[in-house]
Amino acid sequence: MLKISSLNLNGIRAAHRHGFTDWVDQTDPDIICLQELRAMEHQVPGPINKLDYHEYYHTAEKKGYSGVGILSKKEPLQVEKGIGVDWIDSEGRVMKAEFDDLIVFSIYAPSGTTGDERQDLKMEFLDHFLPFAQKYLSGDKPVVFCGDYNICHKPIDIHNPKRNKNSSGFLPEEREWVTRLLETGFEDVYRRLHEGEPDLYSWWSYRAASKDRNKGWRIDYHITCPKMLDAAQEAIIEMEWDLSDHAPVTISYGL
Repeated sequence: MLKISSLNLNGIRAAHRHGFTDWVDQTDPDIICLQELRAMEHQVPGPINKLDYHEYYHTAEKKGYSGVGILSKKEPLQVEKGIGVDWIDSEGRVMKAEFDDLIVFSIYAPSGTTGDERQDLKMEFLDHFLPFAQKYLSGDKPVVFCGDYNICHKPIDIHNPKRNKNSSGFLPEEREWVTRLLETGFEDVYRRLHEGEPDLYSWWSYRAASKDRNKGWRIDYHITCPKMLDAAQEAIIEMEWDLSDHAPVTISYGL
């Protein structure tokens, strides 16, 4: 069994204060994909825990911003940072770890909530990411792209679809992009294991007791090749942990 967790930290230093190492100790994932480090590598608190994970980070050039990481019990064969697009790579948004029989990515798509300029860059990121990801579908090793895509795909994935129909993260063009991603052969594993189940979210605003009332958005995914879906046995959103404004999305694969 291979247990993979994905978590947007909303700052790795803050997440440590909120019990990140306790979560790692108690849940014991084999691989952890992290997003929104909001720290330079030397600022990452350590060590992660007594299990002695191998730690890899791709931080943004801008201080206190973005950044992704991958922690794994097993040492990867290789780690690659970025996708070859300067502005995306300088923001620390895509990281790959290749193992003997699996490729894992940590992905942090831009948010478009701060205005039109960032929304345009978000769509540009998605345009670059889709062909980049597709190359791995036909590869020799199964692949999983874990991370915060900052998009709810269907009305079931957001607590108030009517009110949010013009909100970044639920715009028609963003949702259509997820549809295209899945139509090319990728799988949204969490949803496939929870078909038709409402009120399953991975992010909640800090405002208005949103998490207590479960008024959330499902924007964190394991996007995988079909083989990984076939191997998926359990998919959970670990709402009981308050590590950040996101909850860990953890899937156990029979590999």
